[in-house]
Amino acid sequence: MQFTFVHNNLHVFDLERSIAFYGEALGLRESRRVEGRGRTFVYLSDGHSGHELELTYVHDRTAPYDLGENEVHLAFSVDNFAVAHMLHEQMNCICYEDPEHEIYFISDPDGYWTEILPSDYGSFR
Repeated sequence: MQFTFVHNNLHVFDLERSIAFYGEALGLRESRRVEGRGRTFVYLSDGHSGHELELTYVHDRTAPYDLGENEVHLAFSVDNFAVAHMLHEQMNCICYEDPEHEIYFISDPDGYWTEILPSDYGSFR
């Protein structure tokens, strides 16, 4: 038996704002959209890995989600760490940095964190 990673899901309060954020911050693009039963599911892709980020938007939601002590995060590697860091500084979305380990985290409009790693990070981890 073999399992294959398909997607991660985040519930978002403002769907268009979240799509724009992930497009600008990480280059993710909408690959498909599913509407049904008061919800919209938008799948974002990096265009090459096959893994998707599923954004769930609940139509009648009236308040942002309370993430509490949410310790879950996404992680992306990038081929030009310095340029990515400059972009995220300009977007003012860096929420935590660990220069000693050459990683940092960005926060999306709903407060979800994404870890940014240099592309060779796994080779010395």
